[in-house]
Amino acid sequence: MTRKAPSSDPVQDAPQVGAPAHAAAGLPAVAHSLRMARQQMGVKRTALTLLRVNQKDGFDCPGCAWPEGDERHTAEFCENGAKAVAEEATTRRVTRAFFAEHPVEDLARRSGYWLGQQGRLTEPMYLPEGGDRYEPISWDDAFALIAEELRALPSPDEAVFYTSGRTSNEAAFLYQLFAREYGTNNLPDCSNMCHESSGSALTETLGVGKGSVLLEDLYKADLIIVAGQNPGTNHPRMLSALEKAKAGGARIITVNPLPEAGMERFKNPQTPKGLAAGGTPLTDLFLQIRIGGDQALFRALNRLILERDAVDEEFVGAYTHGFEEFAEAARAAGWDETLAATGLERAEIERALEMVLASRRTVVCWAMGLTQHKHSVPTIREVVNFLLLRGNIGRPGAGVC
Repeated sequence: MTRKAPSSDPVQDAPQVGAPAHAAAGLPAVAHSLRMARQQMGVKRTALTLLRVNQKDGFDCPGCAWPEGDERHTAEFCENGAKAVAEEATTRRVTRAFFAEHPVEDLARRSGYWLGQQGRLTEPMYLPEGGDRYEPISWDDAFALIAEELRALPSPDEAVFYTSGRTSNEAAFLYQLFAREYGTNNLPDCSNMCHESSGSALTETLGVGKGSVLLEDLYKADLIIVAGQNPGTNHPRMLSALEKAKAGGARIITVNPLPEAGMERFKNPQTPKGLAAGGTPLTDLFLQIRIGGDQALFRALNRLILERDAVDEEFVGAYTHGFEEFAEAARAAGWDETLAATGLERAEIERALEMVLASRRTVVCWAMGLTQHKHSVPTIREVVNFLLLRGNIGRPGAGVC
Protein backbone atom coordinates (compact mmCIF):
# COMPACT_ATOMS: atom_id res chain seq x y z
CA MET A 1 0.00 0.00 0.00
CA THR A 2 1.19 3.53 -0.68
CA ARG A 3 -0.05 6.84 0.59
CA LYS A 4 -2.28 8.55 -1.93
CA ALA A 5 -0.66 11.74 -3.18
CA PRO A 6 -2.38 15.05 -2.43
CA SER A 7 -4.60 16.21 -5.27
CA SER A 8 -2.21 19.07 -6.00
CA ASP A 9 0.64 16.67 -6.85
CA PRO A 10 1.33 16.35 -10.61
CA VAL A 11 2.14 12.62 -10.20
CA GLN A 12 -0.42 10.11 -8.99
CA ASP A 13 1.15 8.19 -6.11
CA ALA A 14 -1.47 5.47 -5.62
CA PRO A 15 -1.40 2.39 -7.87
CA GLN A 16 -4.20 1.94 -10.37
CA VAL A 17 -5.52 -1.63 -10.65
CA GLY A 18 -7.57 -2.81 -13.59
CA ALA A 19 -8.69 -6.05 -15.22
CA PRO A 20 -5.83 -8.42 -16.18
CA ALA A 21 -4.59 -8.22 -19.75
CA HIS A 22 -4.09 -11.28 -21.94
CA ALA A 23 -1.48 -9.88 -24.33
CA ALA A 24 1.50 -7.56 -24.03
CA ALA A 25 3.14 -4.89 -26.18
CA GLY A 26 1.64 -4.01 -29.58
CA LEU A 27 0.40 -0.54 -30.52
CA PRO A 28 -0.72 0.36 -26.95
CA ALA A 29 2.86 -0.14 -25.70
CA VAL A 30 4.24 2.05 -28.50
CA ALA A 31 1.74 4.80 -27.76
CA HIS A 32 2.33 4.62 -24.00
CA SER A 33 6.13 4.66 -24.42
CA LEU A 34 6.05 7.74 -26.63
CA ARG A 35 3.57 9.51 -24.36
CA MET A 36 5.70 8.90 -21.26
CA ALA A 37 8.87 9.96 -23.08
CA ARG A 38 7.30 13.13 -24.42
CA GLN A 39 6.04 14.08 -20.96
CA GLN A 40 9.53 13.67 -19.50
CA MET A 41 11.77 14.86 -22.33
CA GLY A 42 9.71 16.75 -24.89
CA VAL A 43 9.35 15.84 -28.58
CA LYS A 44 12.83 16.73 -29.89
CA ARG A 45 14.73 15.25 -26.95
CA THR A 46 12.63 12.07 -27.16
CA ALA A 47 13.51 11.52 -30.82
CA LEU A 48 17.22 12.28 -30.39
CA THR A 49 17.54 10.09 -27.28
CA LEU A 50 15.45 6.99 -28.04
CA LEU A 51 16.98 6.54 -31.50
CA ARG A 52 20.39 6.08 -29.84
CA VAL A 53 19.31 3.46 -27.29
CA ASN A 54 21.17 0.15 -27.74
CA GLN A 55 22.74 1.32 -30.99
CA LYS A 56 26.41 0.65 -31.74
CA ASP A 57 27.10 4.39 -31.83
CA GLY A 58 24.70 5.12 -28.98
CA PHE A 59 24.38 3.94 -25.37
CA ASP A 60 23.14 0.90 -23.47
CA CYS A 61 19.60 1.06 -22.15
CA PRO A 62 19.53 1.39 -18.33
CA GLY A 63 16.37 -0.73 -18.16
CA CYS A 64 17.82 -4.26 -18.43
CA ALA A 65 20.83 -6.14 -19.75
CA TRP A 66 19.12 -8.06 -22.55
CA PRO A 67 21.79 -8.52 -25.25
CA GLU A 68 21.72 -7.08 -28.76
CA GLY A 69 22.68 -8.89 -31.94
CA ASP A 70 24.69 -7.50 -34.83
CA GLU A 71 21.53 -6.56 -36.72
CA ARG A 72 19.57 -3.98 -34.76
CA HIS A 73 16.24 -2.29 -35.24
CA THR A 74 16.01 1.48 -35.45
CA ALA A 75 13.91 1.32 -32.29
CA GLU A 76 15.97 -1.19 -30.27
CA PHE A 77 14.16 -0.79 -26.96
CA CYS A 78 10.99 -1.85 -25.19
CA GLU A 79 8.32 0.05 -23.28
CA ASN A 80 10.20 -0.33 -19.99
CA GLY A 81 13.42 0.82 -21.63
CA ALA A 82 11.75 3.94 -23.00
CA LYS A 83 10.45 4.74 -19.52
CA ALA A 84 13.87 4.15 -17.93
CA VAL A 85 15.63 6.35 -20.48
CA ALA A 86 12.99 9.06 -20.12
CA GLU A 87 13.44 9.12 -16.35
CA GLU A 88 17.21 9.47 -16.75
CA ALA A 89 17.04 12.11 -19.50
CA THR A 90 14.07 13.97 -18.06
CA THR A 91 13.89 17.75 -18.18
CA ARG A 92 12.26 17.75 -14.73
CA ARG A 93 14.51 19.10 -12.02
CA VAL A 94 14.58 18.71 -8.23
CA THR A 95 16.01 21.83 -6.63
CA ARG A 96 16.84 22.75 -3.06
CA ALA A 97 13.34 24.25 -2.80
CA PHE A 98 11.85 20.77 -3.18
CA PHE A 99 13.83 19.43 -0.21
CA ALA A 100 13.01 22.48 1.85
CA GLU A 101 9.34 21.72 1.28
CA HIS A 102 9.57 17.95 1.88
CA PRO A 103 11.19 16.69 5.12
CA VAL A 104 12.62 13.15 5.21
CA GLU A 105 9.55 11.88 7.07
CA ASP A 106 7.35 12.98 4.16
CA LEU A 107 9.65 11.52 1.50
CA ALA A 108 9.76 8.18 3.35
CA ARG A 109 5.99 7.83 2.92
CA ARG A 110 6.16 8.37 -0.83
CA SER A 111 6.43 5.55 -3.34
CA GLY A 112 9.59 4.98 -5.35
CA TYR A 113 7.60 5.81 -8.46
CA TRP A 114 6.57 9.20 -7.14
CA LEU A 115 10.10 10.02 -6.04
CA GLY A 116 11.53 9.06 -9.42
CA GLN A 117 8.99 11.16 -11.27
CA GLN A 118 10.04 14.37 -9.53
CA GLY A 119 13.16 14.72 -11.69
CA ARG A 120 16.94 14.93 -11.48
CA LEU A 121 19.02 16.60 -8.79
CA THR A 122 20.60 19.93 -9.70
CA GLU A 123 23.28 19.93 -6.97
CA PRO A 124 24.63 17.67 -4.21
CA MET A 125 22.34 17.26 -1.21
CA TYR A 126 23.07 15.70 2.18
CA LEU A 127 21.28 14.99 5.43
CA PRO A 128 23.16 16.61 8.33
CA GLU A 129 23.33 14.77 11.62
CA GLY A 130 20.13 15.47 13.55
CA GLY A 131 18.52 17.18 10.55
CA ASP A 132 15.00 16.48 9.32
CA ARG A 133 15.54 17.32 5.65
CA TYR A 134 18.23 17.28 2.98
CA GLU A 135 20.28 20.42 2.52
CA PRO A 136 22.45 21.64 -0.36
CA ILE A 137 26.22 21.21 -0.17
CA SER A 138 28.89 22.38 -2.60
CA TRP A 139 30.78 19.87 -4.74
CA ASP A 140 34.03 20.68 -2.93
CA ASP A 141 32.42 20.14 0.45
CA ALA A 142 30.70 16.95 -0.76
CA PHE A 143 34.00 15.45 -1.92
CA ALA A 144 35.69 16.57 1.31
CA LEU A 145 32.95 14.94 3.41
CA ILE A 146 33.26 11.65 1.51
CA ALA A 147 37.05 11.73 1.79
CA GLU A 148 36.87 12.41 5.51
CA GLU A 149 34.61 9.40 6.05
CA LEU A 150 36.79 7.10 3.94
CA ARG A 151 40.02 8.21 5.62
CA ALA A 152 38.50 7.58 9.04
CA LEU A 153 37.97 3.86 8.35
CA PRO A 154 40.54 1.49 9.90
CA SER A 155 40.63 -0.51 6.65
CA PRO A 156 39.45 0.09 3.07
CA ASP A 157 37.58 -3.20 3.32
CA GLU A 158 35.17 -1.60 5.77
CA ALA A 159 33.75 0.44 2.88
CA VAL A 160 31.18 -0.94 0.45
CA PHE A 161 30.71 0.61 -2.99
CA TYR A 162 27.24 -0.42 -4.14
CA THR A 163 25.93 0.20 -7.66
CA SER A 164 22.51 -0.11 -9.21
CA GLY A 165 21.64 -1.66 -12.53
CA ARG A 166 20.53 1.83 -13.56
CA THR A 167 24.14 3.00 -13.41
CA SER A 168 25.62 3.44 -16.87
CA ASN A 169 28.45 1.12 -17.91
CA GLU A 170 30.78 4.09 -18.22
CA ALA A 171 30.00 5.41 -14.73
CA ALA A 172 30.25 1.94 -13.20
CA PHE A 173 33.66 1.43 -14.82
CA LEU A 174 35.02 4.65 -13.32
CA TYR A 175 33.40 3.85 -9.97
CA GLN A 176 35.13 0.48 -9.68
CA LEU A 177 38.46 2.05 -10.62
CA PHE A 178 38.03 4.49 -7.75
CA ALA A 179 37.13 1.71 -5.28
CA ARG A 180 40.12 -0.41 -6.26
CA GLU A 181 42.46 2.56 -6.13
CA TYR A 182 41.11 3.20 -2.65
CA GLY A 183 42.11 -0.37 -1.80
CA THR A 184 39.08 -2.63 -1.72
CA ASN A 185 37.19 -5.02 -3.95
CA ASN A 186 33.90 -4.56 -2.06
CA LEU A 187 31.84 -3.79 -5.14
CA PRO A 188 28.44 -5.46 -4.82
CA ASP A 189 25.89 -4.49 -7.41
CA CYS A 190 22.20 -5.14 -7.91
CA SER A 191 22.90 -8.59 -9.38
CA ASN A 192 24.46 -9.57 -6.05
CA MET A 193 21.25 -8.63 -4.31
CA CYS A 194 19.05 -10.30 -6.92
CA HIS A 195 21.07 -13.38 -7.84
CA GLU A 196 23.43 -14.13 -4.97
CA SER A 197 21.55 -17.38 -4.41
CA SER A 198 21.98 -18.26 -8.10
CA GLY A 199 25.71 -17.70 -7.84
CA SER A 200 25.95 -19.81 -4.71
CA ALA A 201 23.92 -22.72 -6.12
CA LEU A 202 25.64 -22.65 -9.52
CA THR A 203 29.10 -22.55 -7.93
CA GLU A 204 28.22 -25.59 -5.80
CA THR A 205 26.84 -27.58 -8.74
CA LEU A 206 28.64 -26.34 -11.87
CA GLY A 207 31.73 -24.71 -10.40
CA VAL A 208 30.95 -21.31 -11.95
CA GLY A 209 28.38 -18.94 -10.51
CA LYS A 210 27.02 -17.72 -13.84
CA GLY A 211 24.52 -18.83 -16.45
CA SER A 212 25.74 -21.23 -19.11
CA VAL A 213 23.80 -20.11 -22.19
CA LEU A 214 24.08 -17.45 -24.86
CA LEU A 215 21.13 -15.72 -26.44
CA GLU A 216 21.59 -17.94 -29.50
CA ASP A 217 20.97 -21.02 -27.35
CA LEU A 218 17.34 -20.00 -26.91
CA TYR A 219 16.89 -20.19 -30.67
CA LYS A 220 18.31 -23.73 -30.74
CA ALA A 221 16.29 -25.05 -27.79
CA ASP A 222 13.52 -27.63 -28.06
CA LEU A 223 12.07 -26.65 -24.69
CA ILE A 224 12.36 -23.46 -22.63
CA ILE A 225 11.13 -23.46 -19.04
CA VAL A 226 10.52 -19.94 -17.69
CA ALA A 227 10.23 -20.21 -13.89
CA GLY A 228 9.78 -17.44 -11.36
CA GLN A 229 10.29 -14.79 -13.99
CA ASN A 230 8.09 -12.06 -15.51
CA PRO A 231 9.69 -11.12 -18.84
CA GLY A 232 6.79 -8.97 -20.02
CA THR A 233 7.03 -6.85 -16.88
CA ASN A 234 10.74 -6.75 -16.13
CA HIS A 235 12.62 -7.28 -19.40
CA PRO A 236 10.12 -7.25 -22.28
CA ARG A 237 12.81 -7.58 -24.96
CA MET A 238 13.07 -11.23 -23.93
CA LEU A 239 9.61 -11.72 -25.41
CA SER A 240 10.94 -11.14 -28.93
CA ALA A 241 13.62 -13.79 -28.27
CA LEU A 242 10.97 -16.24 -27.08
CA GLU A 243 8.89 -15.43 -30.15
CA LYS A 244 11.88 -16.25 -32.35
CA ALA A 245 12.47 -19.48 -30.41
CA LYS A 246 8.82 -20.45 -30.95
CA ALA A 247 9.18 -19.80 -34.68
CA GLY A 248 12.12 -22.24 -34.62
CA GLY A 249 10.01 -24.97 -33.05
CA ALA A 250 10.67 -24.50 -29.33
CA ARG A 251 7.95 -25.17 -26.78
CA ILE A 252 7.61 -23.10 -23.60
CA ILE A 253 6.55 -24.05 -20.07
CA THR A 254 5.78 -21.10 -17.80
CA VAL A 255 5.98 -21.68 -14.03
CA ASN A 256 4.53 -18.78 -12.05
CA PRO A 257 2.02 -18.14 -9.25
CA LEU A 258 0.23 -15.60 -11.48
CA PRO A 259 -0.28 -15.57 -15.24
CA GLU A 260 1.55 -12.81 -17.07
CA ALA A 261 0.07 -11.23 -20.18
CA GLY A 262 3.39 -11.20 -22.04
CA MET A 263 3.92 -14.94 -21.62
CA GLU A 264 0.34 -15.55 -22.70
CA ARG A 265 0.55 -13.62 -25.99
CA PHE A 266 3.17 -11.26 -27.38
CA LYS A 267 2.28 -8.55 -29.88
CA ASN A 268 5.66 -7.64 -31.29
CA PRO A 269 5.55 -3.93 -32.20
CA GLN A 270 8.41 -4.48 -34.67
CA THR A 271 6.35 -6.77 -36.92
CA PRO A 272 3.07 -6.47 -38.87
CA LYS A 273 1.83 -9.64 -37.16
CA GLY A 274 2.40 -8.09 -33.77
CA LEU A 275 0.73 -4.81 -34.67
CA ALA A 276 -2.26 -6.04 -36.60
CA ALA A 277 -2.64 -9.82 -36.55
CA GLY A 278 -3.02 -10.66 -32.87
CA GLY A 279 0.58 -11.50 -32.02
CA THR A 280 2.16 -14.82 -31.00
CA PRO A 281 0.98 -17.18 -28.22
CA LEU A 282 4.11 -18.07 -26.24
CA THR A 283 3.23 -20.47 -23.41
CA ASP A 284 2.40 -24.08 -24.30
CA LEU A 285 1.89 -25.16 -20.68
CA PHE A 286 1.20 -22.84 -17.75
CA LEU A 287 1.90 -24.29 -14.30
CA GLN A 288 0.30 -21.96 -11.77
CA ILE A 289 2.49 -22.99 -8.90
CA ARG A 290 2.10 -22.15 -5.24
CA ILE A 291 4.60 -19.54 -4.04
CA GLY A 292 7.82 -21.30 -3.04
CA GLY A 293 6.80 -24.61 -4.61
CA ASP A 294 9.40 -24.66 -7.38
CA GLN A 295 11.83 -26.93 -5.54
CA ALA A 296 9.13 -29.54 -5.06
CA LEU A 297 8.18 -29.31 -8.75
CA PHE A 298 11.70 -29.91 -10.05
CA ARG A 299 12.28 -32.63 -7.45
CA ALA A 300 9.14 -34.38 -8.73
CA LEU A 301 10.30 -34.06 -12.34
CA ASN A 302 13.67 -35.51 -11.34
CA ARG A 303 11.98 -38.44 -9.63
CA LEU A 304 9.88 -39.10 -12.72
CA ILE A 305 12.93 -38.93 -15.01
CA LEU A 306 14.58 -41.56 -12.83
CA GLU A 307 11.48 -43.77 -12.84
CA ARG A 308 11.23 -43.57 -16.62
CA ASP A 309 14.91 -44.56 -17.01
CA ALA A 310 15.30 -41.36 -19.03
CA VAL A 311 18.66 -40.33 -17.52
CA ASP A 312 21.53 -39.55 -19.92
CA GLU A 313 23.73 -42.13 -18.19
CA GLU A 314 26.76 -41.49 -20.38
CA PHE A 315 26.72 -37.78 -19.56
CA VAL A 316 26.02 -38.31 -15.85
CA GLY A 317 28.78 -40.90 -15.57
CA ALA A 318 31.35 -38.76 -17.35
CA TYR A 319 30.60 -35.29 -16.01
CA THR A 320 28.91 -35.54 -12.61
CA HIS A 321 29.46 -36.95 -9.15
CA GLY A 322 27.14 -37.65 -6.23
CA PHE A 323 24.46 -39.20 -8.46
CA GLU A 324 23.48 -42.05 -6.12
CA GLU A 325 22.95 -39.75 -3.16
CA PHE A 326 20.90 -37.38 -5.28
CA ALA A 327 18.83 -40.18 -6.82
CA GLU A 328 18.01 -41.62 -3.40
CA ALA A 329 16.69 -38.25 -2.23
CA ALA A 330 14.72 -37.71 -5.44
CA ARG A 331 13.06 -41.10 -5.27
CA ALA A 332 11.91 -40.32 -1.72
CA ALA A 333 9.73 -37.42 -2.90
CA GLY A 334 6.10 -38.38 -2.24
CA TRP A 335 3.16 -37.27 -4.35
CA ASP A 336 1.11 -35.98 -1.43
CA GLU A 337 3.80 -33.60 -0.23
CA THR A 338 4.63 -32.60 -3.81
CA LEU A 339 1.07 -31.68 -4.70
CA ALA A 340 0.62 -29.84 -1.40
CA ALA A 341 3.82 -27.83 -1.93
CA THR A 342 3.20 -26.99 -5.58
CA GLY A 343 -0.58 -26.57 -5.60
CA LEU A 344 -0.59 -28.41 -8.94
CA GLU A 345 -2.46 -31.47 -10.15
CA ARG A 346 -0.47 -34.62 -10.79
CA ALA A 347 -1.65 -34.60 -14.41
CA GLU A 348 -0.10 -31.15 -14.92
CA ILE A 349 3.29 -32.32 -13.67
CA GLU A 350 3.13 -35.44 -15.82
CA ARG A 351 2.24 -33.32 -18.86
CA ALA A 352 5.33 -31.21 -18.17
CA LEU A 353 7.36 -34.42 -17.93
CA GLU A 354 6.25 -35.54 -21.40
CA MET A 355 7.44 -32.22 -22.82
CA VAL A 356 10.75 -32.65 -21.00
CA LEU A 357 11.26 -36.17 -22.30
CA ALA A 358 10.43 -35.07 -25.85
CA SER A 359 13.15 -32.40 -25.69
CA ARG A 360 16.75 -33.05 -26.64
CA ARG A 361 17.80 -29.49 -25.73
CA THR A 362 16.26 -27.76 -22.70
CA VAL A 363 16.92 -24.31 -21.23
CA VAL A 364 15.64 -23.24 -17.80
CA CYS A 365 15.36 -19.47 -17.26
CA TRP A 366 14.67 -17.98 -13.84
CA ALA A 367 14.80 -14.71 -11.98
CA MET A 368 13.84 -13.40 -8.56
CA GLY A 369 10.78 -15.62 -8.27
CA LEU A 370 13.28 -18.39 -7.50
CA THR A 371 16.12 -16.43 -5.93
CA GLN A 372 14.23 -14.45 -3.27
CA HIS A 373 13.22 -17.34 -0.99
CA LYS A 374 14.87 -18.76 2.12
CA HIS A 375 15.20 -22.07 0.25
CA SER A 376 16.37 -20.46 -3.01
CA VAL A 377 19.80 -22.14 -3.08
CA PRO A 378 18.48 -25.73 -2.81
CA THR A 379 15.77 -24.83 -5.34
CA ILE A 380 18.33 -23.72 -7.91
CA ARG A 381 20.48 -26.76 -7.14
CA GLU A 382 17.44 -28.87 -7.97
CA VAL A 383 17.01 -27.01 -11.27
CA VAL A 384 20.64 -27.68 -12.18
CA ASN A 385 20.29 -31.38 -11.27
CA PHE A 386 17.18 -31.50 -13.47
CA LEU A 387 19.29 -30.29 -16.40
CA LEU A 388 22.24 -32.54 -15.59
CA LEU A 389 20.07 -35.66 -15.55
CA ARG A 390 19.31 -35.21 -19.24
CA GLY A 391 22.73 -33.89 -20.27
CA ASN A 392 21.44 -30.36 -20.77
CA ILE A 393 24.55 -28.52 -19.61
CA GLY A 394 27.23 -27.59 -22.13
CA ARG A 395 25.10 -28.59 -25.10
CA PRO A 396 24.08 -25.96 -27.71
CA GLY A 397 20.49 -24.97 -27.10
CA ALA A 398 20.52 -26.13 -23.48
CA GLY A 399 21.56 -24.90 -20.05
CA VAL A 400 20.89 -22.45 -17.22
CA CYS A 401 19.74 -18.93 -17.93
